[in-house]
Amino acid sequence: MSILSATDLVKRYPIRGTRQELTAVAGVSLELGRGETLGIVGESGCGKSTLARLLVRLEEPTSGRVILDGSDITSLSSSELREVRRRIQLVFQDPYASLNPRVTVGRAIEEVLEVHRVRSEPEWKSRVGELLEMVGLASTFATRYPHQLSGGQRQRVGIARALAVEPEVLVLDEPVSALDVSVQSGIMNLLGRLRDELDLAYVFISHDLSMVRHISDRIAVMYLGRVVESGPWLPVSDEPLHPYTMALQEAVPTADPEAEAARQVAGVVGEVPDPANPPPGCAFHPRCPLAEEICVQVLPTLASLQDSHAAACHIAARRAGQPEATLA
Repeated sequence: MSILSATDLVKRYPIRGTRQELTAVAGVSLELGRGETLGIVGESGCGKSTLARLLVRLEEPTSGRVILDGSDITSLSSSELREVRRRIQLVFQDPYASLNPRVTVGRAIEEVLEVHRVRSEPEWKSRVGELLEMVGLASTFATRYPHQLSGGQRQRVGIARALAVEPEVLVLDEPVSALDVSVQSGIMNLLGRLRDELDLAYVFISHDLSMVRHISDRIAVMYLGRVVESGPWLPVSDEPLHPYTMALQEAVPTADPEAEAARQVAGVVGEVPDPANPPPGCAFHPRCPLAEEICVQVLPTLASLQDSHAAACHIAARRAGQPEATLA
C-alpha cells in the first residue's frame, strides 16, 4: 500500500498583466510506497520544485489530489494541516537560505519541536543533541550559528530539523545540488542510512540522473510539467524508452577519464520551451531527433510499454508494439 500518492496534479500561475497562464505542473500522477524512494529527475524549469511544494501543501494545486496514507490532504484546512506536516516534511535545496542566520542551530531545531509540540520542553535540548548526532554532527553544534557551518553541515542541520517531528515521508528538493562534489557523497550516504534506520519514504528530486539512480527504487522523468517516463531505476536509467531520458542518460559521465575524454555526447539540442507557450503535441518534439508528424500534432499519453516501465512517446509505443495514435 502506498504512503503517498498524487492524482492528476495541475498547477497554473497567472501571468501578470495578461490573460495567459503558466502551467508548471500538467497532470502528474505518482505513488510512493512505505520505505521506498521515488526519484524525480529533469532539467531546471520542468516543474520538479513546484511538484515538491504541492506534495507538502506549501502550494495549492489548481486541480488534482494528494493522498497521504489514505487521507486527501488537498482538502484540509490550515489547522488540520499541522498534524499532516508532522508526517511529511520538505528538505530544501539551498542550505544557506533555509536557516535563520540570527538563530543558533539548537534553537532552529527546538522551534520545530515547540511548534509541533513534540515532547516536553525539558526534553528539547537532549532531543536536539540526538538529532544532530543522528545526522553525523556533534551535539556541540547546537550552540553554533549558520555562518559558522560549511554547506554540508548546514544541509545536515536541515535534515535534522526535518526529522525532528519524526515524519514518515521526506520530500528532498535537490538536497545536494548546492554542495561541493566532495560533500555530496557524504550527504547521499547519510540519506541512505537514515532511510534504512528510520524506515522513511523519500521523494528525491534532482536534475542529475546519476544521483537519482544512486538512491532510488523507482524513477520518474519530468519534462515541461509532465512525467514522460517512469519505472524501476535500472531499466529507466540503463534502458530508457523516451528520447529525453536517453539524452539524460548519455550525459552521465563515465568513471574512466580516458573513456570520458574520447566519448562524444550529443546532448539535448536547444532549450526547454516556454511553459507559458508550450509547443503542440509532444512538448519534446522541437528538440527530439526522432520526432515525426504525429509527435508535432498529438500529445502522447504515459502508458506501460514493458512490464512496469512506462513512457509517453509515440515512437517508443510503436517499437513496443502498442496501437499507434492517429492524426485527426
